[in-house]
Amino acid sequence: MRFSPKFLQLLREAKASGVLVEEVTWARLGQLTGGAVHQGITLQTAAAETLDLQTLMEGCATIGEPALLMAVDGLTDPQNLGAIVRSAEALGAHGLVLPQRRSAGLTGSVAKVAAGALEHLPVARVVNLNRALDTLKQEGYRVVGLAAEGTVSLEEADLEGPLVIVTGSEGDGLSMLTRRNCDQLVRIPLRGATPSLNASVATALLLYEVARRGWMKGLTGSQPAPRLVRPQLPAPAASPEPEHEPAAAETSSAAAQQLPASKPDASAELLDHQQPELESEIRPADQPEQPAEQVAEQQIVAEIPANQESGIDLGMEPDARSGFLGDIQL
Repeated sequence: MRFSPKFLQLLREAKASGVLVEEVTWARLGQLTGGAVHQGITLQTAAAETLDLQTLMEGCATIGEPALLMAVDGLTDPQNLGAIVRSAEALGAHGLVLPQRRSAGLTGSVAKVAAGALEHLPVARVVNLNRALDTLKQEGYRVVGLAAEGTVSLEEADLEGPLVIVTGSEGDGLSMLTRRNCDQLVRIPLRGATPSLNASVATALLLYEVARRGWMKGLTGSQPAPRLVRPQLPAPAASPEPEHEPAAAETSSAAAQQLPASKPDASAELLDHQQPELESEIRPADQPEQPAEQVAEQQIVAEIPANQESGIDLGMEPDARSGFLGDIQL
């Protein structure tokens, strides 16, 4: 598969349509498939649909209060992402900005940890996080980054107006370019011997501080919290149902299955030695085409040999071509 032009072309086309591609070990594929025959590649459907950044910004402009958005930079642990989604929705955030690369996808593990919050928090998928932050700043948002070496403490941070709170990766924190795009780098003072907090815990503390200064102000005793005004987003159009379910196509080890981009619930196990040459089309001809914003995010997980360096050129960043991009669980 690694040196097949057809296989690489299929992956490029899938990636161009928003599919996440991750290379893992053979043992990891066995864990993902529960021991089933996978022959080197498998496909997962996303636990939730996403939208574009412009749609999210337009929806937030209708809520009648300063918008609060979350963004993650290089957060690859689905447990952390799910916990952030849960805290963000509970404390009044209006949306999440999620990069396509170097980030955990919206898998079942994320949905499970989020405990239902993923159904209520709009998620905007962006190709480049820093371009997205720049676009948000042009629309009047202030970008606040969480960093252990930040120059502003949580107590003195300016948290007024439309905000974007950015959380970095579990180990390295925010990237250098993302730091430059932040209007403030906020640190949380710690007293004990532990040098840092979990990414989701630190995010929850900052979200609580925003809520304490905002909608929590004046609440006493058992007074109920004010109702959260959610962004007004366009309802997704119903997709026509095909007369017959497309059968899962199996291919040789040099090609991958045709990936129907218009069916977010299609599961596939790829690669068999009995299929003739694969056409370059990803979408089956009998299936209607949908707008890109209505297509649920999918993820391809491909096996990488343990004794080889990653050599697939899929247009990904260098760190995204070598090893794990995130922990995905069924």
